[in-house]
Amino acid sequence: MAAAPNLLHSETLDHKRYFFTHLGLTDRLLERCLGEALSAGGEFADLYFEAVTSMSLGMDEGIVKTAAQGISVGCGIRVLSGERTGFAYTDDLSPERLLKAARTAALIANGPQTQRVQGFTETKTPSLYPVAGAAADAEVGAKLKLIERANKAARDFDPRITQVRASINDELRRILIAASDGTFASDTQPLARLNVSVIAKDAVNTARGTSGGGGRVTLDFFTGEKSPEHFAREAARTAILQLGAIAAPAGEMEVVLGPGWPGVLLHEAVGHGLEADFNRKKTSAFAGLIGQQVASSKVTVVDNGTMPGRRGSLNVDDEGNATQETVLIEKGILRGYLSDKLSSRLMNMPNTGSGRRESYQAIPMPRMTNTYMLNGEDLPSDIIKSVKRGLYAVNFGGGQVDITSGKFVFTASEAYLIEDGVVTAPVKGATLIGNGPEALKYVSMVGNDLALDEGIGTCGKAGQSVPVGVGMPTTKLDRMTVGGTGH
Repeated sequence: MAAAPNLLHSETLDHKRYFFTHLGLTDRLLERCLGEALSAGGEFADLYFEAVTSMSLGMDEGIVKTAAQGISVGCGIRVLSGERTGFAYTDDLSPERLLKAARTAALIANGPQTQRVQGFTETKTPSLYPVAGAAADAEVGAKLKLIERANKAARDFDPRITQVRASINDELRRILIAASDGTFASDTQPLARLNVSVIAKDAVNTARGTSGGGGRVTLDFFTGEKSPEHFAREAARTAILQLGAIAAPAGEMEVVLGPGWPGVLLHEAVGHGLEADFNRKKTSAFAGLIGQQVASSKVTVVDNGTMPGRRGSLNVDDEGNATQETVLIEKGILRGYLSDKLSSRLMNMPNTGSGRRESYQAIPMPRMTNTYMLNGEDLPSDIIKSVKRGLYAVNFGGGQVDITSGKFVFTASEAYLIEDGVVTAPVKGATLIGNGPEALKYVSMVGNDLALDEGIGTCGKAGQSVPVGVGMPTTKLDRMTVGGTGH
């Protein structure tokens, strides 16, 4: 049995040389594969090579119950002909299997037009995240100590904490993209996340609390302000708070969204609707609305893949294009969509470097990176004082959105009543119900306290999951329907 390839980081190898030295790729082989991919016709072909090492550790009831390490290597080959896509992948990177996969993709997407393979031009990439010292290279013992610390801190927080689960997950992902249009790019992408989940019980109630964070960071990230103790105490605090919470009121009322993770509502209710493929197919509530007012003039929304160390950031997207900051909504006016190569060509619009895929086994599609609302000019305290009776939603759990209609439902995991301009009792069971494009029109105040999430976001689309970031400042909506069982 052949030995598994050594996928650990080495500072002596750049992204490209890693694939050529360890996995046997050559420029000539890439050219041959692209030639085969276009042999049955087609306008464009690309090769996406990926090598990933990953590890996860999980502790439950004070015992390490899960420990897993994985290695994944493969190549996805795509051919585009008009709106038709041919795709094949292989986990065997021998020339024979790569060429066979290329021919398979060619036959699926065969078309009348042909495109010659152009000479490669390497994409110059920034360095948005550290590779040396990535969490994937750290000793298992160091990671184990982190979740042990989280477990202890959560249990020490309050005797009503009866169950604690702590885990740490990390990966080091190497990619190389070569395309018939001359694109040639490579990157090494670290990712780490620490999670804490707790259950609290008293004589009457049971409540859950979760917290976590990370990003494209080294393990040292968890030794500073964002320590295991920080996340553990936050999870425990949320759970204990819920034990004494009252039932959320129901009906239409003023709603204030807190800074940071509540931006997930923006991501789901608005962000997905601004991805170009939904608009090309006219299945988005935002289709055909570029240049029109879709939100309050106080709302500016951007997607930014260039933020150092952030979970959703990328030096290059999964089609080999540099990521960028894209203004989606500017002072309420819809300015553009997030696009990949296919959408930009079919819609005759700029490519925003938003082509992303879960792995070499999946095709790329337009996806968000870090999506957030920009600061306004209002003081958060003034926003709270302006509310006669309403809901202050600080944190969210799950949510659902219908891209076509824009309708959404979100569950608030931490929320409070606002009465006469004062935050009062914590509430439980609050859900926010609305329509993304409509909801943004009711934004009347935007705070100056923009915050991004802790680094926990994972976005699902068409069966594919990718890491993302969200954020927003404190924001007031004059009208929103709140679901609850209280009065």
